[in-house]
Amino acid sequence: MLQPFNRIFGLGEKTDPETGEETYQPDEVIQIPVKNIEPNRFQPRSIFNEEKIKELAQTIHTHGMIQPIVVRKIDDESYELIAGERRWRAVQLLEWEKAPVIIREMTDAETASVALIENLQREELTVIEEASAYAKLLELHSLTQEALAQRLGKNQSTIANKLRLLKLPESVQYALLEKTITERHARALIKLKEPEKQEKILQEILEKDLNVKQTEERITKLEDTKEDKKKKRPKLKGVNKDIRIAMNTIRQSLNMVSDTGINVETDEKDLDEYYQITIKIPKKK
Repeated sequence: MLQPFNRIFGLGEKTDPETGEETYQPDEVIQIPVKNIEPNRFQPRSIFNEEKIKELAQTIHTHGMIQPIVVRKIDDESYELIAGERRWRAVQLLEWEKAPVIIREMTDAETASVALIENLQREELTVIEEASAYAKLLELHSLTQEALAQRLGKNQSTIANKLRLLKLPESVQYALLEKTITERHARALIKLKEPEKQEKILQEILEKDLNVKQTEERITKLEDTKEDKKKKRPKLKGVNKDIRIAMNTIRQSLNMVSDTGINVETDEKDLDEYYQITIKIPKKK
């Protein structure tokens, strides 16, 4: 099972020192205490379906474990999971004392890669877990998005779109993780540059149960309102240079405040005797 993962990233290969050809030794299945196995610290999956684990446990109880768990040795008694966490959780439910395993020698980077690839190929990750897995693989192997796409047999645009989700606020990412919004909802939110607006629309999606089309329409309306406010600024015609400099300085200062993420609302009016600027700064960021 692990050979395809290994060949994708060149992991765990052994080379004949004389011929330079790759050689693979047969894997020995041994029994080790379940309590001595530790979870994979590089596991990309953060949510496990308990019902499916119970179903797997029942299958293992009836038919036995067809495929061994893959581990690496940490010390004389401890082992770390490389692949097969669902099977490991299932045998814990069954209260098995020992489980069949294959021991592999792998570095941290190799262990992380196998765990990530195994989960990506199962296609059971949430989109945010998938995006995190891509980001970790890029970091581990110093790859470009194009190179990673080629190794995984995916389009580069697919990987790029997933990675953009990691730039969304934590609240939006958590909603994706919990599957309370869809990936298309999240992609629509990316159009909004300010995290505060993204979180505001997220709350509307959750409270009003907005579908994707309604979400996109709400975002368009919000952006149009923003543009309308910009158009309200009166043109500084027929005033002296000092007044223009003063007004432009105030506007630039307000833009700098907005760039920090504070949603500043302004309204400018050209009255007979003076220019009036009304500024609204929310108390909560």
